[in-house]
Amino acid sequence: MITLTFCMIKPDAVKNNHAWSIISYLETVGFKVEQIGQLTFKEDEAAEFYDEHAGKDFFPNLLKFMSSGPVYGLVLSGDKNIIEKHRKVMGYYDPRKAEPLTIRAVYGEDCPNNAIHGSDSPEAARREINLFFNQFLKQRTI
Repeated sequence: MITLTFCMIKPDAVKNNHAWSIISYLETVGFKVEQIGQLTFKEDEAAEFYDEHAGKDFFPNLLKFMSSGPVYGLVLSGDKNIIEKHRKVMGYYDPRKAEPLTIRAVYGEDCPNNAIHGSDSPEAARREINLFFNQFLKQRTI
């Protein structure tokens, strides 16, 4: 059974020219890129995307960071364990504590500058794919 998840290369990784290395690595370890898009979040879009964190101390800084430059959104496909596998490949959210050779350990700096985002559940994947590709990205299409 093929399943999907959402992945986002964050502004720090794009700015540091790591996006294509990360995407290539994801393909090397078995993920297939089904769709890719680039945008720069408006702050209200970042707030909607990360609404589960609203009210937390780090939320304002997260919004500022996520709207600071372009991101790449990807729909990845793989086997039924794609979300767990993707989260393992990404590594712990804090790159300073991430497992060696994970994406965050290699390309991340700190929080929220940790290079990559990945859905944490099938429901989150559906929501994030829809927000990124069907709402935010389509608003920019002429």
